[in-house]
Amino acid sequence: MSGRTVITFGTFDVFHVGHVRVLERAAALGDRLVVGVSADALNVSKKGRPPVYTQDERMEIVRALRVVDEVFVEESLEAKRDYVVGHGADVLVMGDDWAGKFDWVSDVCEVVYLPRTPSVSTTGIIEHIAGLGS
Repeated sequence: MSGRTVITFGTFDVFHVGHVRVLERAAALGDRLVVGVSADALNVSKKGRPPVYTQDERMEIVRALRVVDEVFVEESLEAKRDYVVGHGADVLVMGDDWAGKFDWVSDVCEVVYLPRTPSVSTTGIIEHIAGLGS
């Protein structure tokens, strides 16, 4: 396989324009974009709640995007290096809310932290929707 492979990760729950923008910016850094979608169990452990959409639904949404070449389930935050190496990634892209937290994989690939889209947050959207119902 030739070209530069970029890998990124996310929950991608309640998919929004911020997700589209980060995936487009990640794809622009290489020739192939691989996306790890957080497993339902991983979301419960890191966020304290299950995602709105199941991992299969979230993977289907991400897989449908033209900039995405491959999608897989991310089972563990600690396995980033294994995912990077296993998918032959040259670049790991994370949101800047994770800045510095994945520098430990910089020995196997370049690590890039992209700024988040201002004023767009999945948690904020969920809270807004929940507030409308009360």
